Amino acid sequence: MTRSEAQGRLPGIAPVSVVDIGSNSIRLVIYEGLSRAPTVLFNEKVLCGLGKGVATTGRMDEQGVERALAALRRFRALSEQAQATRMYVLATAAAREASNGPDFISRAEEILGHEIIVLTGEEEAKYSALGIISGFHDADGIAGDLGGGSLELIDISGKTFGKGITLPLGGLRLSEAVDGSLPKARAMAKKLLLGAKFLSKGQGRTFYAVGGTWRNIAKLHMEIRRYPLHMMQGYELPYDEIAFFLDEIISGANARDPAWASISKNRRNLIPFGAIALREVIEVMRPKSVCFSAQGVREGYLYSLLLEEEQALDPLLEAADELAILRARSPEHARELADWTGRMMPFFDIEETEEESRYRQAACLLADISWRAHPDYRGLQALNVIAHSSFVGITHPGRAFIALTNYYRFEGLHDDGQTGPLAAIATERLLDRAKLVGGMLRVVYLFSASMPGIVNDLTFRRSDNPELDLEFVVPKAHEVFAGERLDGRLTQLAKLTGKRLAFVFE
Repeated sequence: MTRSEAQGRLPGIAPVSVVDIGSNSIRLVIYEGLSRAPTVLFNEKVLCGLGKGVATTGRMDEQGVERALAALRRFRALSEQAQATRMYVLATAAAREASNGPDFISRAEEILGHEIIVLTGEEEAKYSALGIISGFHDADGIAGDLGGGSLELIDISGKTFGKGITLPLGGLRLSEAVDGSLPKARAMAKKLLLGAKFLSKGQGRTFYAVGGTWRNIAKLHMEIRRYPLHMMQGYELPYDEIAFFLDEIISGANARDPAWASISKNRRNLIPFGAIALREVIEVMRPKSVCFSAQGVREGYLYSLLLEEEQALDPLLEAADELAILRARSPEHARELADWTGRMMPFFDIEETEEESRYRQAACLLADISWRAHPDYRGLQALNVIAHSSFVGITHPGRAFIALTNYYRFEGLHDDGQTGPLAAIATERLLDRAKLVGGMLRVVYLFSASMPGIVNDLTFRRSDNPELDLEFVVPKAHEVFAGERLDGRLTQLAKLTGKRLAFVFE
């Protein structure tokens, strides 16, 4: 990679680009590099409608073809401008099914200068599954990827997945096949899903919804409900709530809601058909919830290119560590905090789940990313950066926990107008835990000056003094740190936890 004076990029990796040629849209995504938690450098989509007419004529729309080829010329130039070292080009339903598909692929390959991989329906399902596996911690359920021309369904359990199926239920194809009739579309969806017998195995598990139309349904739900975060990844709704909302879309009950203005005009006509596909899928499956994913075939394909040891890495902790490298005063110190807080939690009678441990570690890795801001705004900047960063491998309550932990670390162990929206997302357990970790960081940061080498010398221990519960043990060599400010922070932590605390220098 060409060296640059820019320090906002990770060293040692080079950009890669993915072109995704779908039935409704084509998209270029340029990633910072091939890694476990890839960051998007550039993202552009063009709605070409290649699949328009395939269901009735067997051919891709000629106007759509010309628009797509023009967009691909631009995409190649953008990829080269970003100095992407590799380009991967994937094509899906329209290109593989249309009679003029081979001619289009040939022309597109000449423009891009790269081979195009035309995925089978089973391959689409496989890479969608890998997209979910790469973006969710310990995924369990069935993934559905709704494109313009097809719907892929596949069962996922941890790192393993079954054999996927593909159905002609893409939003564009469904709307054309029934000439825009919603009742006919529902009947067609019901009939086609009779063949998806394995959906019944998803009862009580999670349905992972992939694809632009379904993401726009999630976006609409967020807007109507005034949800405080606009992050698609990990947005989860219980079965009853999403079923009711989909019924509202299909019946047109919320059609006049101003929230529809947030959906692009090109997408609005397909939303009811996407709602029908999702409603009929969950009617058969009966999942406990529907979880929307920003990760799909593109991310799954890149994940498949990683070495096994890279695939095994935790994407949340990798992303948090990378952000610490880019923005913290000392990433090594942040890692010390992640380990130290884990050792200290049992002293406060805390037993963490694996997921809670991951969130705490991420919160510590991100605890110093706002240090360049004015002191009065460090907490707010940390809150906003963390709440709105494109992390994967995390739930929305977990995202709220990490953001609030770092707000409390700077602003004190109380709630105010800034914390209210995120506090409403976090569970009570995570909210209490965020204040505890924030309180611990408030104490230990006064020893470290945000530099490594001292945190691991400090520890809590249970006290033999009947007037104390815990002692914060500090080596004599560090007694010079003693002072009123430090005492005040420990008093805050004592008040929060209900434990009697004191420093002991020995």
